[in-house]
Amino acid sequence: MKLLVVGSGGREHAIAKKLLESDGVEQVFVAPGNDGMTLDGLDLVDIAISEHSKLINFAKANDIDWTFIGPDDALAAGIVDDFNQAGLKAFGPTRLAAELEWSKDFAKEIMVKYGVPTAAYGTFSDFEKAKAYIEAEGAPIVVKADGLALGKGVVVAETVEQAVEAAQDMLLDNKFGDSGARVVIEEFLDGEEFSLFAFVNGDQFYIMPTAQDHKRAFDGDKGPNTGGMGAYAPVPHLPQSVVNTAVETIVKPVLKGMIAEGRPYLGILYCGLILTADGPKVIEFNARFGDPETQIILPRLTSNFAQNISDILDGKETNITWTDSGVTLGVVVASNGYPLAYDKGMELPEKTTGDIVTYYAGAKFSKNGRALLSNGGRVYMLVTTADTVQAVQDLIYNQLKTQNTEGLFYRTDIGSKAVK
Repeated sequence: MKLLVVGSGGREHAIAKKLLESDGVEQVFVAPGNDGMTLDGLDLVDIAISEHSKLINFAKANDIDWTFIGPDDALAAGIVDDFNQAGLKAFGPTRLAAELEWSKDFAKEIMVKYGVPTAAYGTFSDFEKAKAYIEAEGAPIVVKADGLALGKGVVVAETVEQAVEAAQDMLLDNKFGDSGARVVIEEFLDGEEFSLFAFVNGDQFYIMPTAQDHKRAFDGDKGPNTGGMGAYAPVPHLPQSVVNTAVETIVKPVLKGMIAEGRPYLGILYCGLILTADGPKVIEFNARFGDPETQIILPRLTSNFAQNISDILDGKETNITWTDSGVTLGVVVASNGYPLAYDKGMELPEKTTGDIVTYYAGAKFSKNGRALLSNGGRVYMLVTTADTVQAVQDLIYNQLKTQNTEGLFYRTDIGSKAVK
């Protein structure tokens, strides 16, 4: 098989690397990818994710068996619809199915209609009405841009003033452009957050190991929200009974609801959940693999990844297996200043060898091709597996201490909630 992965970050590096390791896969292309991926034998294609017709022409010209779509904005732009209309297979939801992610208001409507547990909410495009709602509900309260905002359009406000300021940033000051033209304001849910992913085709689904992401930039969950600074899987202190409840009360009804709405779902469904005193509830849905969760979930897959995706695309039963030993953990190394303004061009350490894997998110070769340089907010991620969270933390952080991370930063507490 020859396969194409669309996207350029650490998520796509992990997907493409796992596909290339699958028996029966001859070549994996990544469009546009980043230079760090070439160190794992992946072939880059200089086509932007927005250039659907060029990607389709490339897939046809190179006899691509199917294409795996990584990023949310490509799905929201209808890339799967375009591939399908061209007679090509693409793994990911259609634009209408992906609305579960690209409109938080739509996702809320689906959850309410089909009885999926989530926070009480209101949706507003008028600032004064949003402000009145916030003042009536009080704090803490959560303000979200309705559309896609690179994982940064969520403010957990501890005071009414913070919430009003967030609503003003989005509705009046256009902080997130069209994505913030509407806001969803939710009750604050207290509990532990976790990620639950599933491979999906219609009402057929396969649950993946639980994971826990770390969204804030700095240790102790301080600082601004980012796309994610690290993650681990599975979540050892989360009982299987909680996962079973989430499957019955969240995954099954939302997939059946999407079929009933004429938007059958194909691809990866990400459920961002929180375990409250009343059981698991939905914080958000994503219509694709999470980043950095992909980088710590896929290494735990023990079946043939490419064959699994082929089977799901064809509506066939597939045998998906996971290792049940140890914990897989990864730490993101980011450019100083991320998620705000940051510098590029820092020379990166050599790619790790052995059991510690490097996934690249923002990396570019220097002009002479001799050095790999930083070229994004999140730059690379180190991932490995060990028997316990403490043991895997020690391996990753000891490795990071040996690396020159000048101009870069990382959190030193990824996974620490699990060892308290």
